Amino acid sequence: MSEVLHSERNSAWTAQQKNAVAASFLSWTFDAFDFFLLIFVLPAIATEFGAGITEVTLTVTLTLAARPIGALIFGRAADHYGRRPALVAVIGVYSALELASAFAPNLMFLLVVRALFGIAMGGVWGVSASLTMESIPPARRGFASGLLQAGYSSGYLLAALAFAFFFPLIGWRGLFILGAVPALLSIFVIRNVQESPTWERNNAAKRTGTLDVLKTHWKLAVYAVVLMTAFNFFSHATGDLYPTFLEVERGLSPHTVGIIAVFYNIGAIIGCLLFGSLSERVGRRRAIVAAALLSLPVIPLWIMPNSLVLLAIGAFLMQLMVQGAWGVIPAHLNELSPPEVRATFPGVVYQLGNLFASANTTIQAAIAAHDGNRYSLALAGVAAFVAIVIALLTGFGFEAKGVRFAAADRRSAPIGPRGVDGMRGVDSVPAE
Repeated sequence: MSEVLHSERNSAWTAQQKNAVAASFLSWTFDAFDFFLLIFVLPAIATEFGAGITEVTLTVTLTLAARPIGALIFGRAADHYGRRPALVAVIGVYSALELASAFAPNLMFLLVVRALFGIAMGGVWGVSASLTMESIPPARRGFASGLLQAGYSSGYLLAALAFAFFFPLIGWRGLFILGAVPALLSIFVIRNVQESPTWERNNAAKRTGTLDVLKTHWKLAVYAVVLMTAFNFFSHATGDLYPTFLEVERGLSPHTVGIIAVFYNIGAIIGCLLFGSLSERVGRRRAIVAAALLSLPVIPLWIMPNSLVLLAIGAFLMQLMVQGAWGVIPAHLNELSPPEVRATFPGVVYQLGNLFASANTTIQAAIAAHDGNRYSLALAGVAAFVAIVIALLTGFGFEAKGVRFAAADRRSAPIGPRGVDGMRGVDSVPAE
């Protein structure tokens, strides 16, 4: 009985933990909101600047390609100065750049601003994920992981609502002005969020450079980058051009596209929470593999139906599986990460995956243009391929579920089925 009570105390939420999770969730939500506003208005920007959609998708490519720079800059700042000040800084920067996007006089200016926005966007996830995972009990990581990652889909959902209801009134520039509002979140972080207790305990310790850590953990780094490349193809291949598919190939109105996007992002949020929580029971790898493989039979329902109802159901189920797999990632990468660079390592490997997958939208748009603006084949082909790749990489990969981020105990828990040397967090010990 005492063991049960001890476990319950260890897994209880405190006010500080709730505030840390809330700040991390909201920062990622509003960052995604700012990113996905652009996805919805690609045709409008192309029309105003007299460019093709394929040209305008370079804004998306540059945003994704610049994200590893931000992950490194803000991740190192978070490891050196603390998670909290780094999070405040990155929120302010991405909000300012979103506002600047609204005043772009031409496509070239917009390309530059969105590349800079990508740097800021790249810094958010690693900082917020480390703040969350270091602030909560180990037994709550699965749920918190799903909740944090649901911020991405929540931002997409908010962007869909804004597009459906405000785009006809204020246009794409007005939407970008609206996207600058999240800067106010910085006030909440400053007033209510305390520093990560793990970072504070480790702050006095000698810190190792990122390159030195990568030399020691190079197997983990290579594996994580390859895995995140596949994950980012999975996410962007199923989300970025889907609104354009609905508008161009299916001829749907912006309002209808926005409503369908709201519906499938509700599925994405449910998927994050469902599979994130499931990973606490069955393990990180099994939860990811299940979500990836279950997406395969959904693909025909996702792109083929003529019925709007069936199409919406297919989109709902597809994002439930895609983001369900993603819902495990914040906990998975933080548990694998070397402790000295826990704000840097997960964010950098995640955003390097984004870099290597950054051409996805332009590639899919080019395939569609070559096929008479039919986006369905490009969407389905990439989605099916990367789902299988993710299942294989994850199923034969590594995990460190339940490790404890203990500064005092530097022992290591083996990762995955073989406990390969160099692929483990050096301060990770089994959770009590």
